[in-house]
This record gives sequence, C-alpha cells and structure tokens, in this order.
Amino acid sequence: MYRKVSQLKFEDFIFPYGELNPDNEWVKMANLIPWDTVEREYAKQFVDNGHPAHSARIALGALIIKQKLKCSDEWVVRHVSENPYLQYFLGMKEYGSSCPFGASTMVEFRKRFPPESMAAILEASIPKEEKQEDYDDTDGGQPPAEQNGTDAKESEKPKNKGTLIMDATCCPADIAFPQDFQLLNHAREILEQTIRDVCKEHGWRMPRTYCEKARQDYLNLSKSKKRTEKAIRKCIRKQLGYIRRDLGYIIGFIRDKGLKLDQAVYDLLNVLTTLYEQQLYMFENRTHSVPNKIVSIRQYWVRPIVRGKAHANTEFGAKVHISMVDGYARIERLSFEAFNEVGDFYNAIEGYRKNYGYYPERVLVDKIYRNRQTIAWCKERGIQITGPALGRPPKDKEITKEAKKQEYQDICDRNIVESEFGVGKRAYGLNRIMAHLPETSFCVIGVALLCMNLAKRLRSLCFDLFSLWLKKWFLRVRYSGRFLKMGWLRSTLYIGKAACIAAFSSRCPMSGFLPFSVPVLCAYRAYIS
Repeated sequence: MYRKVSQLKFEDFIFPYGELNPDNEWVKMANLIPWDTVEREYAKQFVDNGHPAHSARIALGALIIKQKLKCSDEWVVRHVSENPYLQYFLGMKEYGSSCPFGASTMVEFRKRFPPESMAAILEASIPKEEKQEDYDDTDGGQPPAEQNGTDAKESEKPKNKGTLIMDATCCPADIAFPQDFQLLNHAREILEQTIRDVCKEHGWRMPRTYCEKARQDYLNLSKSKKRTEKAIRKCIRKQLGYIRRDLGYIIGFIRDKGLKLDQAVYDLLNVLTTLYEQQLYMFENRTHSVPNKIVSIRQYWVRPIVRGKAHANTEFGAKVHISMVDGYARIERLSFEAFNEVGDFYNAIEGYRKNYGYYPERVLVDKIYRNRQTIAWCKERGIQITGPALGRPPKDKEITKEAKKQEYQDICDRNIVESEFGVGKRAYGLNRIMAHLPETSFCVIGVALLCMNLAKRLRSLCFDLFSLWLKKWFLRVRYSGRFLKMGWLRSTLYIGKAACIAAFSSRCPMSGFLPFSVPVLCAYRAYIS
C-alpha cells in the first residue's frame, strides 16, 4: 500500500552540523520537480493493503540521483548516506548516516514508473504558457462574436505560434553484438546445462550431448582470423543439429517421464525454440532477416533498429520518439519494436495544440516525415514544414533563393534535437541502457529525459534572474538622458562598456556572466529600442 507524504520544505530539514546552502543544485532541483504529479502516478501502482511503501519522492529521487551521478545502485546508497543535500532531495526530515533503502530496492523503484507515468511526469515538468486568447484590445475590446463578415471568422481562429521539433533515436541495450553462430552456441550451452540439472535432480542417465565436440566446432570459427561464408554456414549447420538433439531430449523427458519444470524454465525453452526456428529459416533461405528476430537470449524483447548512422547501420535497443518545444522534450512513443515515426506526426501536433491552444507555426522534422499526406495536412492548417515544396521549382529565382534560405535556417534550428540526443547519450547514460528488463529500461530512458528537462529549467531560471537585473539596469540607464542623442553604434558600445564596468563591481549579483555581458547587452539594446 502507499500513504501520501507531505513534501518537505527547505527550512524544515534538520542538519546538526551547520546550515545547508539554498543555492545548491539539488535544493533548486527539488523545487522544480512536480511532486504532486509524481505522487499521483506513483500511487496508481499500489493496492490498499500491505506494508507501506517508500515515498514517491524517495523512489523518483533515487532514480534521478543515479542518472545524474552515473553510478551503480550500490553507489547511490553510499552517496545518499554521506551527502545531506541528497537526503534533503529525497525528502528525509533530518540528516542521518544511513540510507532508507537498499541497492536491490532500486529495481523495484524502476518498475513502479511505467512509460505512461513517466510521460505524465515529463509533461508536468515543462513550464506552461498561457493559452492564446481569441481576441485582444486592438480590435476595440469587442469579442469575436460582435465582429462582422470574414473578420469574425478569422479572429475566432487562433494564430499559429511557436516551433515544434520531432525526431527519433535508438537507446542501445546492454547486450553483445549479435552473431548467429554465437547465439546458437549460447542456446546450446543453456540446453546442455538444463539437461544436466534435470538428470542430476531425478537420478536419470545423462544422454549423449557431444558437448566437447560442439564446443570445439564453435571455437574453430570463433578464433579464426578470416571467417568465410562457407565456414560460417558450416558452423551454424552443426550448432543447429546439436540444438535439435538437445531439444529432443527435453521434449522426451516431458512426454515420456512426466517432467515438470518451473515457469521460468518453460519461458526460456520457448525463447530457445523460437530462436532455433528463426535461425533454421534463415539458414535454409540464405537470408539474414526474419520478423521479430531474437538478438539476445536473456533480453529476447530487444529488436534490431536500422538507423543508417555512420558508426553503426543497425542498433539494438529501445526506439524513442520525442517532440521538443523551447528545448523541453516529450515522449511521443517508446517501444522495442521498429516503428515508423510518421505514425506519431499528427498526434504530436494535436498534442501541441491541446497544450498551448494553437498549432505551431513551424514543424522541424527529418525527411522521413515528409510525404504528400503530411505536407497537405500541414498546409491546410497553415503550418510550415521543413523542406522544399513538392513539384517543379518556381521560375522566379528570388522565390527559390528565399525558399533555400528558409530551408537552411530550418535545418540549423532542428539541430537542437540532435544535440539533445547527444547530451542524453553522453551525460545521462542513453548510449547504453544497463537495465535488463523492458519496464526498467523504459523507466531509465524516461528519467534521463526528465533530468535533461530539469537541467534546462535550471539554466532558464539562472538566465531569467540575470535578465531581470539587466532589464532594471537598462531602464535606469535608458531614461537617464545621457546617451539619448547618441547614434546606434555609439550608444551600443557605451552600454557594453558600462555593463562590463558594472559587472566587475559588487553591485552586479551575477558576476559569473562577465564574458557574455557585451553580446547580451547589445541584444537587449536592440530589443528595447
């Protein structure tokens, strides 16, 4: 069962060895997480009886700590027991020398946040803007219903605003690169060990499995420097024969001697049987692809994802499709199956309209999203999509030049989603998902995206504080009358020089932005002019 816990305030945390710094990153991050949404989604995973579980703040906070520090479950427990800021982040009331959970409990935490819950938490972590009104004061203060003609119809329709970016990537799983003969050898070893365990448990005579000969046939190919196609097919043919014999032994035990196995063993035998059928089909038809191909015995749900990248044409893991608005990511679909991103194109745009009250002005996507249906659909709603228009190019060269310029600008603006994937794979562990269950793998990906959204909000808050101070300083300087008669260039240089002097003084609360003072001030000068 789960009992809702009131959220801890910074002033209520008891630290007997001094005072905590309110500007610490973990303290600020704790204020940005939508704990009410986390509590609501976390409570859905429990029933109304049993021992009370750990709080939602401890569960999600521990996962965020693991993702931010890029450490193992054991080291998360050590860090929490030593760091008071992490204990406050987890909602503990006072500092203690022990962690409230063990390393094995981290697996249960990951199971309690399914993809639907992580999507809801991601949505709640994104700052919302007020929805656009259908009319404003420039129309004389009259609502759209009181206007006449086509102007009333046009005013009722919200104007498109903003930019929506969509893309997909693969988060590789923690498996070895799959090769057919290695998969068959692994399956053969599992079957041989199962036969040994069954015969030893029931005192039956061990059948002949030729395990040493089968091992030698595998090593002859595995240790060879040049693996020819003929040698690979010969090894696969022999391994298929060994597996067929071992499966026959186990089926005979079940049919003739009434052998009863555990459910986990039955599930494993089903995976091995499916693997044998797939490999036999590919061997007989001389092909390397088959529907729902198994590439790992222990993680049999992983599928090959063809991405066409330079370093790897095919990756093996979960495919995640995200949409980004103002640098914040949302999950559109997350699956181990290879799906087409175009299927989520319309839902993502309609979701944007549901969140903000209007359609986006631009949709920046890859070429795979562009077809006649999506282009026509966007044209009907006044949405600009990345890429040139279909058909012959216009005869007017100026129009063609402007279209190419806009296409180049769209491609440059779309790079933010590529950088988001790069940050996630380098800094938040999306380059190799170490979780070995499908539900825990989805949770790890969702937590990584949540950490990136929180990092974006922290940067935005820092910039907003600097902008607020900068705006007050500008207003004071602008209306002082000192440079009203100056030209644009002279006044801009004057402001930049004065800002640098002010930044070096103690009156500037954010002296860490000194290298960026002049360009930011110049941009602000253009904005307020």
